[in-house]
Amino acid sequence: MRLSNFLTTTALWASLGLFSPVLAQQTTAKKPTTPATAPVKPAAAAAKPGTATPTPMAGTSKSATTAPKPTAGKPATKPAAAPKPAAPKPNGPPLPTNLGSSDPNIRYKNGKILLDQTRYDLAMQELEPLTAPAARFAKAPEAAYLYAVAASRAKKWPEAEQMLNLLRNEYPQWIGLPEAFFLQGQLSFEQGDFDNALRVLAQIPAGRLATEQANMKAQYLPRIKDKAAFQSLLKTYPQEPALARAYADKLANGGWYTEADKDQLTQLIQQFQLEPARYTPRPRPARKSTYNIGVLLPFEFDDTSWEKRRKNQFVTDLYAGLRLAQDSLQREGHPVQLFTYDTGADTLQLKQVLALPELAGMDLLIGPVYKSGSKILARYAQQHQIAVVNPLSQDGDLVLDNPWHYLFEPSTVTQARQAAQFAASRLGGPRTAVVLYEDTKDEAAFGQAYKQAYEALGGKVLQLRRINSDVQESLSAALADVDLKTIGHLVVASDGKGAGPYVLSALKLQAARTPLITYASWLDNNRIGLGQLDARDVYFVNPKFLDKTSPGVRRFRQLYTQRQNLPPSVFAFTGFELLYYFGNVLHQNGPAFQQQLANGGPVSGAVFQGIGYPGGTHDNQYVPLTKLERLEVEVLNPVGIR
Repeated sequence: MRLSNFLTTTALWASLGLFSPVLAQQTTAKKPTTPATAPVKPAAAAAKPGTATPTPMAGTSKSATTAPKPTAGKPATKPAAAPKPAAPKPNGPPLPTNLGSSDPNIRYKNGKILLDQTRYDLAMQELEPLTAPAARFAKAPEAAYLYAVAASRAKKWPEAEQMLNLLRNEYPQWIGLPEAFFLQGQLSFEQGDFDNALRVLAQIPAGRLATEQANMKAQYLPRIKDKAAFQSLLKTYPQEPALARAYADKLANGGWYTEADKDQLTQLIQQFQLEPARYTPRPRPARKSTYNIGVLLPFEFDDTSWEKRRKNQFVTDLYAGLRLAQDSLQREGHPVQLFTYDTGADTLQLKQVLALPELAGMDLLIGPVYKSGSKILARYAQQHQIAVVNPLSQDGDLVLDNPWHYLFEPSTVTQARQAAQFAASRLGGPRTAVVLYEDTKDEAAFGQAYKQAYEALGGKVLQLRRINSDVQESLSAALADVDLKTIGHLVVASDGKGAGPYVLSALKLQAARTPLITYASWLDNNRIGLGQLDARDVYFVNPKFLDKTSPGVRRFRQLYTQRQNLPPSVFAFTGFELLYYFGNVLHQNGPAFQQQLANGGPVSGAVFQGIGYPGGTHDNQYVPLTKLERLEVEVLNPVGIR
């Protein structure tokens, strides 16, 4: 449950027309798309525990080096020299008719209305002139607070923090200052600065917002992924009960416990009167000669229609890759047993599977692929302390607050952070950037994460702009006032067919040689020539890159083709890499392997470039950055090189 779902309303928030200053952004997992395939006959039935699992018959699938993503776009027209953007059509309720009024009371009222309409940028524009002491506005503190709320909901952390600092310094007697401290604490939590969050919250007067603080700490403190960071915070805040509970829970139920932690855990239980049964670690399962793995995927065996079989081709490809990995592990003396369950396309069938008693005895769970089912399986895994790996999602929110849930893929936010680190360390020229992102939740998350990471490394994002690559006017407006010759680099987070041609044309029009960072899907855009990409400094965020010349990829392709009579899709490669990696992890560390993963770094994969979960992260932290050189894709950041 998100914090915004259970915070109570304070008198101040009510007077401002708000429910809380808490962020409420939701993200959705990218749904896998299916390659164009011929109809195939699915396996007859899901295997029951103790029986051989059926090998799905793979249909014709186009081999790919990048995960297919849905793209849509109208043919792009050649950009005009001086494009004039069309007037935007407002969505939702009508805008106030007197925006930018010289009357501060009207601007203040407009800011509240716009904030309620979730038009955060416009709300900030209305409120900012009212916040400075020189404006002599009677409600300047309230305006500053509302501005900070709007900025925080827009995930503009620097702007929100700057305004909260002004509020605390210029209006120290404001009656609502505890709420400002509360919001500042949450901003720090959202950015992973747990020490500053606890320090700021400690400045709230005793008894104020006590329940809200407890709820917020319970929400965010379990997100600390590093054991050493937890221990350091406990030394700084030895009397903080929420911190103690979160750490004790990690030790008892998160796979962190070792014999060296026994005395500290006992002391925490006694000092904070924790329930011993809940915070006593379960015995760590001994390493075994073989491990049982539950595979929960939406095969949808009950629907044998041609359309359904075609739509679900990615599932059978994924499963075929798992079976090949099982064979490889068997040959290497690391056997695993696969128990396959059809979860269907709805959560009802998944819940029926989770009710089966034998599932609680699995050592690892793989699946499902849809977000609603992923949340249900994640809760089950946490309750039964069984690690679960989602094979296809890139939604990092799925693995928050759950030490038993992993993403095989790098999350969208991790991809953005890795790209920003690459730009900061490897690109020369001015340390400035312009970031364009498609008008979707995933791409918005990419853009915001890139800005935050790049500026934390000393760079500056001059513009962060949303685009709709289906609309020519949107693309024209995005770059109309940007001097592409002077910025350090350009980032375009878009799979849209129209984005690439337009951006490359704009660069050519300005005779700019600006480096460009974008998605690897541009390599498959038939409206862009590979020669265009090769001729420029274009860097691709390429998490699914497969080096066709590597021995592992060639060997897998050979084995898969021999068995299925068809070349493997990227989903088949994914299934193989996932099981081969985690199967070896099980044999090396046993089922409670979280701490061992956290202590290691990314390693080279069997077919993909790398995989790893250092520092307690729960999505793959290795993201290949590639570039075309003489029409061949090269990896610029091999495993072990930043």
